Amino acid sequence: MTANSMARKYEPRQVLRRADGQKLTTSAMIASLEAEGYESVRAPFGNALVDLAKTNDKVVGITADLSKYTDLHVFAEAMPDRFYQMGMAEQVMLSAAAGLAREGFMPFATTYAVFASRRAYDFIAMAIAEENLPVRIVCALPGLTTGYGPSHQATEDLAIFRGLPNMTIVDPCDADDVMGMVPALAAHDGPTYSRLPRGNVPKVLTKHKPDYRFELGKAQTIREGRDVLVISTGFMTMRALDAAVKLEAENVDVGVLHVPTIKPLDVETIAAEAAKGGRLVVTAENHTVVGGLGEAVAAALLTRGIAPTFRMIGLPDEFLEAGALPTLHDMYGISVDKVAERIKAWL
Repeated sequence: MTANSMARKYEPRQVLRRADGQKLTTSAMIASLEAEGYESVRAPFGNALVDLAKTNDKVVGITADLSKYTDLHVFAEAMPDRFYQMGMAEQVMLSAAAGLAREGFMPFATTYAVFASRRAYDFIAMAIAEENLPVRIVCALPGLTTGYGPSHQATEDLAIFRGLPNMTIVDPCDADDVMGMVPALAAHDGPTYSRLPRGNVPKVLTKHKPDYRFELGKAQTIREGRDVLVISTGFMTMRALDAAVKLEAENVDVGVLHVPTIKPLDVETIAAEAAKGGRLVVTAENHTVVGGLGEAVAAALLTRGIAPTFRMIGLPDEFLEAGALPTLHDMYGISVDKVAERIKAWL
């Protein structure tokens, strides 16, 4: 619990009501990504894994009691003889995944991001990363995508895994990225850690750029802009694109460079875009500002002598509150309105 939440603990609880007087209910687990206006895809990860397994009999799915909440249940229903339920034992699950990889299988291991990055880190480091084994770790609830508080909010997972040798890291934006990510991970010869949007996931990138296709290790310009360049990852690319549309009405032209692969970082593309002079450069990520995309981009630019006016949008270096996601996203500045406000204030 944070100092702020402690101070509010004994305040009278406010009952929120709609205009018609009905009680307004919210849930800490509603992943409100403001996807209105976008087509959505149900369980893109689970379905893409099934499609992959149909072409490769070495593909197996393994989870730590979270198949339903990582969309792996779709794979379990389609391929029950290639699905392994390990119970609430992430260290055991990832050690087993390492063993499967050693025997020539292609394991996709799922859990929540907090449990992989905090609870099982040493097992990942020693059994998987040091041995450079092709285990695909795919984790739901990255960053601030749950309102359950610090026990479930993986706000520092990118920082943790960026420091791990041999580890490739992916932070997909949407269903387009997830469906493209699965075969790309399968083709990669080495360990990977991927954040996962789950459930009904919007199709964002192809709406803004119809020819978009996920490429492992590649950043891509989704929208051109003369005034601002937002370099973003994860669902913050959706927020950046929606904020760009909002700011366009105020004669602010915002470009968006989507960076789905955090490590290895596509430094050449980032540097080339940031070097186009006269633009404010802003990074946006669903992660603490410590050790994530923002710091990685800043280091990449400065070591190449590129020094634009630079700002970062991300989560603060603190344990976050619990509550309904729309409220939390506003509170921590990663909603569309807050992103637009901050960009406009910096110009």
